[in-house]
Amino acid sequence: MTRRYDAIVVGAGFGGMGAAIELKRLGLHDLLILEREDDLGGTWHVNRYPGLAVDIPSPTYSYSFEPNPHWSRLFAPGEELKRYAEHVAKKYGLRPLMRFGVTVTGARWQDDHWQVAAGGETFTARYLVTATGFLSMPRTPDIAGIESFRGEVVHTAAWKPVDLTGKRAGIIGTGATAVQLIPELARAASALTVFQRTPIWVSPKPDHPIPPRVRQLFTRLPFAQRAVRWLGNTILELMMISGVVHYKQLRVANRLAERWCRAHLHRQVRDPDLRRKLTPDYSFGCKRPTFSNDYFRTFTKPHVRLETSAVERIDEGGLVTAAGRTEIDVLVLATGFDLWDTNFPAFEVIGRDGKDLGKWWRHNRFQAYEGMTVPGFPNYLSLNSPYSYSGLSYFTTIECQMTHMRRLFTAMRSRGSTVFEVTQKANDEFLKRMRTKVTQNTVFSLGHCATAHSYYFNHHGEATLLRPTSTTSAHRAAARFPLSHYDFLV
Repeated sequence: MTRRYDAIVVGAGFGGMGAAIELKRLGLHDLLILEREDDLGGTWHVNRYPGLAVDIPSPTYSYSFEPNPHWSRLFAPGEELKRYAEHVAKKYGLRPLMRFGVTVTGARWQDDHWQVAAGGETFTARYLVTATGFLSMPRTPDIAGIESFRGEVVHTAAWKPVDLTGKRAGIIGTGATAVQLIPELARAASALTVFQRTPIWVSPKPDHPIPPRVRQLFTRLPFAQRAVRWLGNTILELMMISGVVHYKQLRVANRLAERWCRAHLHRQVRDPDLRRKLTPDYSFGCKRPTFSNDYFRTFTKPHVRLETSAVERIDEGGLVTAAGRTEIDVLVLATGFDLWDTNFPAFEVIGRDGKDLGKWWRHNRFQAYEGMTVPGFPNYLSLNSPYSYSGLSYFTTIECQMTHMRRLFTAMRSRGSTVFEVTQKANDEFLKRMRTKVTQNTVFSLGHCATAHSYYFNHHGEATLLRPTSTTSAHRAAARFPLSHYDFLV
């Protein structure tokens, strides 16, 4: 007979591990975690480009229940996040539950369980949790002639060692990844051309090594690190979130953030023409901002050039824009991820009565109750859903979702049930509330976002990725949502 797991979790990044930890706490120990990559860690396993680091303070970018007192810097480098993921998996007994190199191709609700097709096999489980990440499928730009380029081509999400000594490099993209990578490329290449479509808001990065004595203090007195985490969360909430989701009420916060970033740019770039090209023409928060102390300064170096004309085509030896042709030896693609086409969901999910989640989302708006559950899909938790992302730190979202799971499963058990499903009414009311908040309060509707080219917006022009509330509100909702919003079945 086919083995039936308590739950299948798709994805072995921090989201999937957080879900598995919560399920184990709830007494579900027969778990299977399926991961398409060859190891755990999600984005911190896949991304290995030079300069990779967390772009918010490390004490904030970690589980609150599993603080790491050993961060070497306030903004830890990528390899430390990978080690932290390995530590979490070991401490909470998750690695034995994981199967790597397995790509899930579909899932279907059948009577009272889920059937999951992956790697030529079919797995069954009572509960299905998808934690496939927002930023998981690299996007290759649709530029004529890119396949004809004879030099090396490397995408930031599929990085391979490249020797740039004495070579001319070109990079397409100026998002958060590129902000980290461009200074590193400039240090190695003999010439670097940056092809920019959309400039990015960049704030000074208060990064510095964490002295050993401070790390020792964090080890002996965990509450000291929790205090640092609280402070970091508060600053990020005020600086990066309040002026975005509460733009109508706190427009001054948004303007202060813009001025802070403009002042940073002005200090590092004296050339007014270059400064103009690097200044966004959209409101702060329409696109994810980031931190850096050397990004702007890199463009002042004599061997670095900023090209703002659109790339028209690529030939055997370079890139052609309206401004002319640029010969390069190495092409770096910092073009982000294919977010809306290949996610939501990341594979076919068929619920009750043959309901196709991907088609339903696209025909009826992207939506999920509290960013987690969908009517017509029993015993299904989608961690990377519309309106799920709360705050700048993904761990804020993860822990809200863990709290939601705890309340949901506890209520289900107290009723002697084994099946849960959010009601259509609760889902519709939540969607209406979120859409109203986006429309009436946020920078996405009230600011100037048309030129941001932000992945926050879906094909319909709706900003459905971020939850338009404070993180405090998100945590409160996760802990107190009405249990009547779910149907519980035996």
